[in-house]
Amino acid sequence: MDNVGIVVDDLEAAIAFFVELGMELEGKGRIEGRWAARLVGLDDQRVDVAMMRTPDGHGRIELAKYHRPTAISGVPEDAPANTLGIRRIMFAVDDIDDVIARLRTRGAELVGEVAQYKDAYRLCYIRGPEGIVVALAEQID
Repeated sequence: MDNVGIVVDDLEAAIAFFVELGMELEGKGRIEGRWAARLVGLDDQRVDVAMMRTPDGHGRIELAKYHRPTAISGVPEDAPANTLGIRRIMFAVDDIDDVIARLRTRGAELVGEVAQYKDAYRLCYIRGPEGIVVALAEQID
């Protein structure tokens, strides 16, 4: 896998959220032109993108802010876990409580609660900007 694409309305808020998760901004740019329109099937598109890289360098998230055509909402921001489509991305973290606290400063909130799976993991779902849901997993030693 090279990357996962997420369409957002507030690009800077989404960048800040993923930086708080430990990702790095790899680069930003504008995509437009005939080649891009042919690729995604949208005429006359203009999109600002930000590529976020995981700390290990093996995964990336492409955040996209559509200026033209205007983005449309596909599902409600508070869609439950059983809604069809991609629901979340999971990140392994060293200290789940610290990550939750830092993400809350960016307006994120827990979807449910922190739960423990056997003696192996502490897990949670957290909702960030634009209704983006990430799962956090802390391995218990």
